[in-house]
Amino acid sequence: MTARLSALIAWCLFDCATAGYFAVIVTFVFGAYFTQAVAAEATLGTALWGQASSAAGLVVALSAPALGAIADQGGRRKPWIGLFIPLAALASLALWFVRPDPAYVPLALGLVVLGTVSTEFAHVFYNALLPTLVRPERLGRLSGLGWGTGYVGGIVCLGLALTLFIQPDVPALGLDKATAEQVRIVGPLVALWFLLFAVPLFLLTPDVPRTGLAAAAALRLGLAELAGTLRQARAQPNTLRFLIANMLYIDGLTTLFAFGGIYASGTFGFSLAEVIRFGIALNVTAALGAALFAFIDDRIGAKPTVMIALAGLMASGAGVLLVHSVAWFWAWSLLLGTFVGPAQAASRSLMAALAPQEKRAEMFGLFALSGKATAFTGPAVLGWVTYWTDSQRWGMATILVFFAVGFLMLTTVTPPRRAGI
Repeated sequence: MTARLSALIAWCLFDCATAGYFAVIVTFVFGAYFTQAVAAEATLGTALWGQASSAAGLVVALSAPALGAIADQGGRRKPWIGLFIPLAALASLALWFVRPDPAYVPLALGLVVLGTVSTEFAHVFYNALLPTLVRPERLGRLSGLGWGTGYVGGIVCLGLALTLFIQPDVPALGLDKATAEQVRIVGPLVALWFLLFAVPLFLLTPDVPRTGLAAAAALRLGLAELAGTLRQARAQPNTLRFLIANMLYIDGLTTLFAFGGIYASGTFGFSLAEVIRFGIALNVTAALGAALFAFIDDRIGAKPTVMIALAGLMASGAGVLLVHSVAWFWAWSLLLGTFVGPAQAASRSLMAALAPQEKRAEMFGLFALSGKATAFTGPAVLGWVTYWTDSQRWGMATILVFFAVGFLMLTTVTPPRRAGI
């Protein structure tokens, strides 16, 4: 059974709500502000930012599977989303108080960890709604359109931050550049963005019925179910192989997101404003790719779609690393962006197809775990190779290895017939 169109649109808009946080706070604007203005110096700031990201990833990796298992026992997903999204919005709002002074480093890092963990937890339950909204043969389309909507949200939120506050000589609202208010305002902007685009999900998208279990009983049974699932992992080798493959190539994507702007500025001399424009352009191509490949996903299946996306990432990534011209760097980067969205969106629809109906939230918890458990590995390998070779190009080349090994592991996964793929 397919949910009403308004429910599907509201579900997609939630991706838009969270995309603003990752684009503006984590990747392009606030992270750069922290390393350049809040921390005592840029190198230390980069290290601290990386440690905070690793800490958030570790919390998500350890907790998401258990939360998913508890939700499967309790039934409903939206109350959990309703808990974590306000926390993420409050953490973003409080970033306004982070002044350009090293004394504010602990506050900044604490808020970013809270915001990131809360957003990732909300996504576990949001993703688990996906297979309840459309028929199996439509999973890829809805997942891809959700990712595409998210990229559009990232584009618009970045564009507002850039054009209203960061770029003008006189920022909107009369903000004071001397105390970095034109950058600090992105925290409240993202908080508003969260609430604006998350509310339709609660109003229009149907939830899974309540099972009637009390919270304590759901907790006990959920943890027992999770322990059983982990013990029986050998009996589900197909899903296990997919989760390992996802872990590998998502490590590559995570590293790409973390260091793409650094590579653009360090190797090609991009300014902060140029890096933000570069991020907007990549989000545009990623949105177009996610929307286009959503239909390809439904036609040929999620697994072939992910494999095409990974092959495209490897080919275009090699182009990015080999060129020395800014124009060719832009061209290859924009092509690369078209494959980022499909790799993520089709992975989500493949997970939805592989997950047993009674363990969907739990499996999406494991899916979140596979994307976070080794998230520190890619950046660590890139950093060491860059240090040993004294070359950002060789460091970035390690990302292609993660894509390649993930691709090879994915070839061993057999998609389920019941999902029509």
